[in-house]
Amino acid sequence: MTQHKNRRLFLKQASLLSAGTLLGLKNNALPVGIKTPVADERIIDIHQHTNYHDRSNENLLIHQREMGVTTTVLLPAGHVINYGSTHYGVSNGLQAKCTPNEACYQFAQEHPKEFLFAANEVPDAPNAIKEIEKYLELGGVMIAELKFNLECDSPEMQKVYQLAQAYDVPVLMHWQFKMYSTGFDKLPSMLKKYKKVRFIGHAQTWWANIDKQHPNQNILYPKGKVTPGGYTDRWLKDYENLYADLSAGSGLSALTRDEDFTRDFIQRHQDKLLYGSDCADADAKAKSECQGFQTIAAIKKLCPSKEIERKLLFENAKRVLKLKLD
Repeated sequence: MTQHKNRRLFLKQASLLSAGTLLGLKNNALPVGIKTPVADERIIDIHQHTNYHDRSNENLLIHQREMGVTTTVLLPAGHVINYGSTHYGVSNGLQAKCTPNEACYQFAQEHPKEFLFAANEVPDAPNAIKEIEKYLELGGVMIAELKFNLECDSPEMQKVYQLAQAYDVPVLMHWQFKMYSTGFDKLPSMLKKYKKVRFIGHAQTWWANIDKQHPNQNILYPKGKVTPGGYTDRWLKDYENLYADLSAGSGLSALTRDEDFTRDFIQRHQDKLLYGSDCADADAKAKSECQGFQTIAAIKKLCPSKEIERKLLFENAKRVLKLKLD
């Protein structure tokens, strides 16, 4: 009886899918409660922002849907404060007019099936830990984006790691030489000290250092052939609690500068790489110009197999962020 029932359900689903194709329904949308029998093509984007360079919330929603993203994590900025950690105001709003916790939380509440949120604050601001904890209690899935002019092993940053450890959430860090999350060479000491914290690396200095031949850290977007064994490449192998965010121009550049290297890099670190867009486009309709869409295309082109592609676009993020998705 059960076998016949399952067969009838499969035939019904297949019929609905075919009808969706014939009718031109977007993404072959099926009625609520009916799951498509074809391969799972969901995408988790772990790196987006509200009000990114003044982009409207409406355009953010359109942008993510046009890219085919099904779950987006919004990363808040800290609140406005003129401290050295924000370059005395220059890097407030993550230096991109991004909005803080309350805006990300509110937007995610309005679109709960598509958006999640992280928690953040300027680490040396008054009550920083209390502010981050408030939004973790409300459901924040990680602490991000840590983009501040502080040494990565400073007491203020270590308090953030301790909070991440207590709440069992990852921290996502923007590494940029002499600008953000400074002291890149000290990262291994933090990985060892906070072994239960899942660290996610991102941005220019992080991706420049896939290359063993990268002596000049002032070069943020190196080009050309990559020699395996750079800091990032080695640390991803050596530290179980280290992961990589493929977002932004830095991630896209790293993926595309040496495709032969990238295929091997993806193969080696297939369980450590997570798709993010960090894309400020108003929408993604001009796919050839949309950096987030280009990163998805590069992943699909360079992944050695469909199984690994699904890891980078969905499964790794679901696991590392401990997301409960149907």
